Amino acid sequence: MAAPIIRMTVLGTLARIIILGSRYTQTLADRIELSTPVTSWKLMTEGVFLLDHGISPYEGDNFHQPPLLLYLFFVIHKTAPSLIPLVFLFLDLTTAFLLYEVSKHLLRYLLNEQIREGPSYAKDVDVLLIKRASLSSIPGLVLSIYLLNPFSILTCAAQSTSIINNLMIASTFLLTLKGQRISATLTLALASYQSLYPVMLIVPSAMHLAFLKMQERKETISYSSRTAVSAILFTVGSFLIWCFILLGVSYTMLESWDFVRSTYGFTLSVTDLKPNLGLFWYYFMEMFEHFRIFFLWVFQVHAFIYTLPLAIVLWKCPSFVFFCQLILMAVFKSYPSLGDTTVYFALLPVWSHAFHYLRNGLVISVMIVISVVLAPVLWHLWIYAGSANANFLFAFTLIYSTAQIFLVTDLIFAFLRRSFSLQHGMKALKPDGTEKLVKLQ
Repeated sequence: MAAPIIRMTVLGTLARIIILGSRYTQTLADRIELSTPVTSWKLMTEGVFLLDHGISPYEGDNFHQPPLLLYLFFVIHKTAPSLIPLVFLFLDLTTAFLLYEVSKHLLRYLLNEQIREGPSYAKDVDVLLIKRASLSSIPGLVLSIYLLNPFSILTCAAQSTSIINNLMIASTFLLTLKGQRISATLTLALASYQSLYPVMLIVPSAMHLAFLKMQERKETISYSSRTAVSAILFTVGSFLIWCFILLGVSYTMLESWDFVRSTYGFTLSVTDLKPNLGLFWYYFMEMFEHFRIFFLWVFQVHAFIYTLPLAIVLWKCPSFVFFCQLILMAVFKSYPSLGDTTVYFALLPVWSHAFHYLRNGLVISVMIVISVVLAPVLWHLWIYAGSANANFLFAFTLIYSTAQIFLVTDLIFAFLRRSFSLQHGMKALKPDGTEKLVKLQ
């Protein structure tokens, strides 16, 4: 496997270097599909310029990225500005290899769970089982998908700071799987500090760490046990402490809390209605002002409300809850971009053992391809040619979001149907529990 991994790494690196060194970098940085007000490199350079001239970037209404990130690029810009493209390249490649490690550890964990529960499985479920060969083949596929995914390549070339958020999320996933609570909560706090929405990942992360603690002590799995409750509280407490430290350091650096309004307040209030791939901009552009606050709550709650139901239904597999939350964040966050999809796209093969029950794979694929290809065309027709309007663009952003909703619902159905079939066999059951003769397809 070493040779294919090296080839994929070289190809992915070369693709990024070629585009980063081309004259299209600035064009990509301005694309609404790749950059948003909270991830734009152009706005980051404006913030660095203001800071360099002794002006707080948070006094106006144009800069919306957190202080630690601002000071990081301020230091790089002052010391070695020519290295900035290499910094983004390095961070993106690091994310790819972290996802490679995530897939290895996750598959190993799932395989061990399968071995532990194997005696209770039905006899006709071989097609649903995780094969040992997957431990060597799927991680390489995960790495290849991330490195060669056009979305990740273009996001890197646009120098979007969503790359840093992806790095923190991948680190959190890996450290959670390894059971390293303090480090996992630190990286999750950093991800939440940057873009707020990853805060919901504390639920599956805490659940998995509690799961590992109960397994370590060879206890019966129960989240109401003293071991589980103490582990969850310790994880949540550690996460909150890291968040308070990050906010405290930011306040110390700026001697002001203005950044809270300009970052998290901006994300939640959605005051910039420039078109993007999300659901917010069109609705709030067309909405009467006196309805705004109500629907703002409705939209924002959607990003968080599914965490608890997923945790309840999928309590036996917190890692799958973590994965589903990545898709929901990419759909319901106020300023999404193509970069938000790259982590979960890469990790899709890890759940290939549930693909037997997927129902809408072709429809979802076609919807994503069509929306991604035609959205830039409709943007050009609307803004430059003047032969279209906002309805045309929003139609395809709506298709893009709907495709991702279909994807997560299809994956959850497939996961639950597989879990049921492992215990009861692959034959359909009548309402009274007796078997039918026709097998599910």
